Amino acid sequence: MAALIAASAASAVEFLLLVAIPAFFFFFFFFGSGGWKRRQVLLPPVVGTIFHQFLNLQRLHDYHTELSRLHKNYRLLSPFGRQLYTADPAVVEYILKTNFNNYGKCYLLNTLNRLPFFMAALIAASAASAVEFLLLVAIPAFFFFFFGSGGWKRRQVLLPPVVGTIFHQFLNLQRLHDYHTELSRLHKNYRLLSPLGRQLYTADPAVVEYILKTNFNNYGKLREPQQELLMKSTMDSTFKIAFGFELDCSGGSNQDGVEFAKAFDKANEFTLLRYVNVFWRITRLLGVGSEAALKQNLKVIDEFVYKVMDIRFKQIVNAHQEKGDDILSKFLEEIKHPQTTMDTRYLRDIILNFVIAGKDTTAGSLAWFFYLICKDPSVQEKIHQEVKRVVLLETKECTDFVEFSRNINDESLNNLHYLHASLTETLRLFPVVPLENKVCFSDDILPGGYNVSKGDIVFFQPYAMGRMEYLWGEDAESFRPERWLDDDGIFQPESPFKFAGPRICLGREFAYRQMKTFAAVLLYFFQFKLSDEEKIVRYKTMTTLQIDQGLYLQASSR
Repeated sequence: MAALIAASAASAVEFLLLVAIPAFFFFFFFFGSGGWKRRQVLLPPVVGTIFHQFLNLQRLHDYHTELSRLHKNYRLLSPFGRQLYTADPAVVEYILKTNFNNYGKCYLLNTLNRLPFFMAALIAASAASAVEFLLLVAIPAFFFFFFGSGGWKRRQVLLPPVVGTIFHQFLNLQRLHDYHTELSRLHKNYRLLSPLGRQLYTADPAVVEYILKTNFNNYGKLREPQQELLMKSTMDSTFKIAFGFELDCSGGSNQDGVEFAKAFDKANEFTLLRYVNVFWRITRLLGVGSEAALKQNLKVIDEFVYKVMDIRFKQIVNAHQEKGDDILSKFLEEIKHPQTTMDTRYLRDIILNFVIAGKDTTAGSLAWFFYLICKDPSVQEKIHQEVKRVVLLETKECTDFVEFSRNINDESLNNLHYLHASLTETLRLFPVVPLENKVCFSDDILPGGYNVSKGDIVFFQPYAMGRMEYLWGEDAESFRPERWLDDDGIFQPESPFKFAGPRICLGREFAYRQMKTFAAVLLYFFQFKLSDEEKIVRYKTMTTLQIDQGLYLQASSR
């Protein structure tokens, strides 16, 4: 019965997403909203609706890559205005360079300007009911049957009682610890069903003593993936260089810093959900779901950033404290001038921009870089030999990390051409920001003759463009650093409009230096391989491209 209910719910949701809503869009856009006028101008073909993105959320960028192979330019129907997607370098160059004054930042889904609010609220309420049904009835019922398939075996061993599923934690996200406290009053030990493995919860001192003392060798921390270590390291270096502040995410001594880093990543993840959840304003108004969690994470971020600013400001006004050379100190000096237009909120935004540029760019790219060179050990060996030749000038061996690091300077970094090509090839296949957008400020015509109206959103896709054969050849999806080198092995950059655009981050060179330094030190001393060669690595759908579930590596000394 539970399986039947779950199947019925799934069918209803699938019908809603695949048939009813697209059909509504078709009639709304082409018959109810001046669609007959639109047919008089040249527009890219319609290949779906924004709801199809929801169905492909876990593989969003591959979904757009598939569409881009069929059409360089296309549209997805949306109730919030016209949305154009492009993988055409000519269009990217046009909106980012040729006519860049007409295209700017887009505050996505800013208004419900196409769909009456009552319709949006009605659909949102229906969707909320469907989601609530799935979380409270259908999915738990599925878990019951799924995990019960081998129940006759499990009944032969003693297990704590099942009191719910991990999805019930989601419903109690804002009061998670109180939720577990209530369960612990009923059961000292209990379980929540999960498709990720058995999860036991305890509030029994005897059990805690057993796993932490009596038999502690049999219990340990969940392994931390190398991607997370890279994230922490780059976060630390960014705060030290840019703000003169010891964050110590890697060591964990600064608990506020650790909480800030966690909140920062969660806020990044929840922000992208607005891209596929067209009713995010309603959930924000109601203070539920991901919007409630986002608000809480932003609060943690703000409190920490303002705390850092306050500490640095007090250090600067102290007459005995030397003025810092970090970026934040320079801005704080500026804010003391009576005629300055800067305020603390502006400085907060500057800090967060630097964190995004310094952390996600470097750590995320390094994680993909190590994944790719582990899949191709020959590239890893070539980089090792180049580092040995360039940094040490082949005059000696070095066994000390500090001594080796002292040999890394501007000249040696600039001469690591193969390493630079390998990092650039990584960014081609796994760009930091896989999908970007600009809003059109006034009516325009794009290269190819496509009409763009004021308020239209134009998405350009670095992830998809990096995989287009018409741009990179038949081996477009292959990791081949040599494509960036000339016959003499010197790095040769391609047109930025193929995969990024000229409006690159101001800290681009700093990010490259940071990545090359990390990679040079690690690859000189160690050889890396994947902990699980058979595991398929996927990305996490976020505003920045990160490896889902982390990256696990094994390192051996050279």
